[in-house]
Amino acid sequence: MSDRSKQRDTLREAIRLSPENVPLRQHLADMLLTDGEYADAETEYRQALSLAPASTALKIGLARCYYSQNKDSHALVILEDLADQSQPPADACLLYARLLFRAGEVSQAVARYRQAIDADPAIADEDFAELLGVGETADQSEVSDGRVRLGNSTDAATPSFQLEKPNVQFANVGGMEAVKEQIRLKIIYPLEHAAIYQAYGKAIGGGILMYGPPGCGKTLLARATAGEISSRFLSIGINDVLDMWLGNSERNLHEVFEVARRNTPCVLFFDEVDALGASRSDMRQSAGRHLINQFLAELDGAKSSNDGVLVLGATNAPWHLDAAFRRPGRFDQVLFIPPPDELARSEILSILCRGKPAQDIDFVSVARKAVDFSGADLKAVVDVAIEDKLGEAMKTGRPLPISTKDLIAAVKRVRPSTSEWFATARNHALYANQGGTYDEILKYLNIK
Repeated sequence: MSDRSKQRDTLREAIRLSPENVPLRQHLADMLLTDGEYADAETEYRQALSLAPASTALKIGLARCYYSQNKDSHALVILEDLADQSQPPADACLLYARLLFRAGEVSQAVARYRQAIDADPAIADEDFAELLGVGETADQSEVSDGRVRLGNSTDAATPSFQLEKPNVQFANVGGMEAVKEQIRLKIIYPLEHAAIYQAYGKAIGGGILMYGPPGCGKTLLARATAGEISSRFLSIGINDVLDMWLGNSERNLHEVFEVARRNTPCVLFFDEVDALGASRSDMRQSAGRHLINQFLAELDGAKSSNDGVLVLGATNAPWHLDAAFRRPGRFDQVLFIPPPDELARSEILSILCRGKPAQDIDFVSVARKAVDFSGADLKAVVDVAIEDKLGEAMKTGRPLPISTKDLIAAVKRVRPSTSEWFATARNHALYANQGGTYDEILKYLNIK
């Protein structure tokens, strides 16, 4: 046993004999935190705080435990309270700055870092200050609109994006026939009959925006579109584009389109596109506006042709997307992706049960019970049924096939995740439905 372990054991024994001794508990908690035993340290700090709830040192120690375990929301509750005091502790402000920086809130992190070094100059961290772009004086700092200026990122590497050749097609996507036909008209037929489209001077390309509740197959549909036309597929999320350095996000977005243009035909898919194209009227910072303007210019093909680039966007919140994205030539086709209907649910369940031990399942009966279930909800149903069967197999020693009864029982235990989305979407469709954009939602909800 190491000397460190002996010290901890000695402290634990002392605490057992004197359980209300706060300094002893704090000493043990500090030692566990230093040794990286974060869960045990958290327990000790919490017990000490139950005895001394006003102790600032204990609060900061517990916040450090949370930070080290990536329990950011827990740490924020403590640090926000400490940092807003009339004379906030410097180490609390510094930890708060690190937490904000990790969350991408650079400008707020800078403010809290300055608050920390104002309270105690000795706490300054040169490496962290360089990451923040903070100089010795305010005019030397490199933060603008929440991101660090490009001047600090001259050596930034050009981003790379992974192209795919999906092996899924529309046959692998249950239901959604009307949506599939819209995609065929917009994307697939122009490629299959390129000569006819060229005769009319119609470029091959364009954009489709898909919206609806989460888990209803928007991403799978985009991948299947690429599979239908044997094209390359490039899936882009917010983390692939956004960068803390001012100017880099725009550069990353331009590179995304350049990769697609060099590899036509290419389906370029933006997941959660509203995160990149949020309404400019809601923005206080100009950096976000620059990114949206760059996005619009790339969609227009202002400097490079987008012929052969097929852009698909998916969002759960189309009302947050800037209206300029729906102009003709951009995402000019807006498709509502509802939860699968009964026939589609039956097909999805059938696809999900392929290759699994099953016994004469009546998928139609199961689908009839799963009203408003998304594709993701149906996968959860199958997973629950499988877990139950695995539990039985562990007891009996032999695997048993999944039955209709098992799936129906699982349906009763899984709640549809689409209800919350429709509660929000209903309000937008009723009171913010300019141009009839959300008429499909009203139609689905049988609201006239």
